[in-house]
Amino acid sequence: MTSTLRFVRSFALATLILLHSIAFAAPTGTLAAAPQPADTATTTTATPRVGMVTMQPGEEFWSRFGHDALVVLDPASGRAISYNFGYFDPTESDFVPRFIRNDMRYRLLALPFDDDMAQYAQEGRGVSVQWLNLTPKQARELAEALRVNALPENAYYRYQYFDDNCATRVRDAIDKVLGGELRRQTEGRSHGSSFRSEALRLSAPEPWMWLVLDVMMGPETDKPVPVWAESYVPSRLAAALREVKNPQGQPLVQEERPLLPHKISPEPKDQPLPWWPWALAGLAIAAALAWIGDRSPRVLAIAALPLWAVLGLVGAVLLYAWVDTGHNYIWANRNLLLFNPLCLLLWFGGWRALRGRETGPVFVWLTGLVALCALAALFLYWLPVYPQRNAHWIALWLPIQVGLWAGFRKAARLRLA
Repeated sequence: MTSTLRFVRSFALATLILLHSIAFAAPTGTLAAAPQPADTATTTTATPRVGMVTMQPGEEFWSRFGHDALVVLDPASGRAISYNFGYFDPTESDFVPRFIRNDMRYRLLALPFDDDMAQYAQEGRGVSVQWLNLTPKQARELAEALRVNALPENAYYRYQYFDDNCATRVRDAIDKVLGGELRRQTEGRSHGSSFRSEALRLSAPEPWMWLVLDVMMGPETDKPVPVWAESYVPSRLAAALREVKNPQGQPLVQEERPLLPHKISPEPKDQPLPWWPWALAGLAIAAALAWIGDRSPRVLAIAALPLWAVLGLVGAVLLYAWVDTGHNYIWANRNLLLFNPLCLLLWFGGWRALRGRETGPVFVWLTGLVALCALAALFLYWLPVYPQRNAHWIALWLPIQVGLWAGFRKAARLRLA
């Protein structure tokens, strides 16, 4: 039993690391391989020009969410500095424990703008800049705040994938210099999106990435969010800036122009996910399982054991993330009722059925309990308070669990007869 618990814990840790890295890290590079910080000392008294640079999503899984940065241009010298909040150092001694606890340390790095853009040009990713309509005082304050923030003693921050990431740091820096005007104009508007809908939309080109995110995200990601919170996605932040006025009542974006052409697939659009194909698949599989139970318990066990292994191990990860990590957007995940850790216990009875032995009534009752848990997920889905958008998973796994229970129940009766 001890070795089994160790295995489950190791599996959970590995999956959490995978989730964090594919879904929300999306750095433009690692600190160990990053260009050296630029000299950001002020060399002129001219008013700097400040803009937000938006990089479109790439084809690598970690770049699917896009990226952004702030650029400060010295109009006298033509020198441009990119302030990029997307760097981390994987060589830190506590990197892996922080990764698991959701206590990642990212940092702001100041570097020559052309050096920062070279990677995107090589990848064929489109880049555009929105020059901000700021007063000379605001522009100087923002440029100075970024310079001070990029100093080694100030550069690090605790990365939180939806709440405090590369895009939200850019958003908050602009909002601060505007005296909170950006938040005031975006907090009360919504497109009806959620953290989940945006994450799944952007991960859609990578089916395995979409799958992991959809299973792992809990009900907190399904609450409708305002435009302010939605701007954790760089392209959403760029769209929000186009509609915002500065404190003087003028458009905040003074000028917008492309810097690099986008040569790869465009950012995906949001598409509704129908539940009925999943239900048809679940019903077909359930009928087949129940039919097999009438004829061959061994064949039924061959089909059930891999399913229970996958469901149980994924459930163990969800449970571990809830009780022993800071991944709060995984907490209280109702997929635990479908990807059920109890499935690991079913392995013992399934193994006995595979060897042609009697499974006993407790095993049949346990398969019924797992099916009832899936039914409870359906009940919770229809509750009006904070539903989790997992109807497709319920439509798939509820009939399958009922089919397994019916199949093994019939098989047990055959043995008794």
